[in-house]
Amino acid sequence: MAGEMKLLEHSRSLVRRFLQEIEFYRRVLRHPRTPRVSKLLLGAAIAYAVSPIDLIPDFIPVVGHLDDLVILPLLIWTAVMLIPKGVTAECRQAKEDGAGGNIMPP
Repeated sequence: MAGEMKLLEHSRSLVRRFLQEIEFYRRVLRHPRTPRVSKLLLGAAIAYAVSPIDLIPDFIPVVGHLDDLVILPLLIWTAVMLIPKGVTAECRQAKEDGAGGNIMPP
């Protein structure tokens, strides 16, 4: 019983973290100082994630899902690395401050 509760709490924590990251990416995409290339890479990651077309079909064991586990994080990581640190800090802080969806440029 305690193990089930621990697993449930861990699952809730992962979902909460995932939703926070989605909110962060949404803010980054809307921020006026986010470089265009980062917006394009994040857009490509979103399109690839929701697209029914994969580079390697998912029905191929292991390798089919491996492309999703490599391509998506690589696109997202590259996009975030190209965003100025001040913008990423501002977008993360906006969530903590409860700024809603408004990001004001300095």
